[in-house]
Amino acid sequence: MSRVFNFSAGPATLPEAVLQQAAEEMLDWHGSGMSVMEMSHRGKEFTDIITTAESDLRELMAIPDHYKVLFLQGGASLQFSMVPLNLAGPDESADYINTGSWSKKAIAEAKRFCNVAVAGSSAADNFTWIPGQEQLQLNADAAYCHITTNNTIFGTEYHELPDTGVVPLVADMSSNILSKPVDVSRFGLIYAGAQKNIGPSGLTVVIIREDLIGRARESVPVMLEYKTHADAGSCYNTPPTYGIYMAGLVFKYLKGQGGLKSIQQANRKKAAKLYAAIDENDFYSSPVRRQDRSTMNVPFTLADPDLDKTFLEHAESKGLLNLKGHRSVGGMRASIYNAMPEEGIDALIEFMKEFSDRHG
Repeated sequence: MSRVFNFSAGPATLPEAVLQQAAEEMLDWHGSGMSVMEMSHRGKEFTDIITTAESDLRELMAIPDHYKVLFLQGGASLQFSMVPLNLAGPDESADYINTGSWSKKAIAEAKRFCNVAVAGSSAADNFTWIPGQEQLQLNADAAYCHITTNNTIFGTEYHELPDTGVVPLVADMSSNILSKPVDVSRFGLIYAGAQKNIGPSGLTVVIIREDLIGRARESVPVMLEYKTHADAGSCYNTPPTYGIYMAGLVFKYLKGQGGLKSIQQANRKKAAKLYAAIDENDFYSSPVRRQDRSTMNVPFTLADPDLDKTFLEHAESKGLLNLKGHRSVGGMRASIYNAMPEEGIDALIEFMKEFSDRHG
């Protein structure tokens, strides 16, 4: 059986080398006689797995010592609640920059727990660009400022972070974490669902500055306090053990590829190829402002929308799957995360040319 090129926005493709190693270790992890799925989360075997995973992530992202790394559950969606519950009092205000569907969901949830000010938005233009610093109305007294660093549906990405001064910058980094180096010290808190660049769904990574831990209001349930998980080394209850194991394999793989600078170069090359194929062919177009284009999610439309179904059917026959765009944008979307090989981009570009030659 040959593997397809999976352009899904998430859960997304994983490195084949990681999947092969996981398969080899499925029944017996390092001579333990157990699958990772069967291990006690408090046993020495899993303690080694989670400790190594955290160490490798810290090395990859150059995470400062005064930040905690948490391996949680609930996806980024639970963080929409945990962030305001832990960082803002009920009478405090938080700034949110609205750049798409996930920002909107984060805003709606935060409004349940604190005052929310939308400091900037590109909603009027269907989120086809990222608000710049001069377009923001930031509150110097805000408890924090929240951004979504990459927008899977609309294909936009922050290439320059907003300057929030002393106000902690909080980032949903679910869809571009580990795709490039980031200065973690610019953030008060980073969170990311795993199912794009980290591993399988079910795991959420939180990186939080230590001085922001322990601020939760008294009414917050114990499981929703960052302090609970920081004090317990992410093992207050049974964590997503297999997801953490898989993430650890991905971290090792990325280190073996030369780290995040090398990964960034590869991602830029893939994205540049695909955007060039779109821009150079009148049959296709990108709705996103050039300087805000994502390196992870590339939406594009066909000159004749009536051909969308045919395009998808023919693409699937070529082993190019999950290219259908979100209904709010239409057309196509190619998600080209870290694990998408350059060969997948080349195959997609070749198919796009063949299709436009036939139907253009």
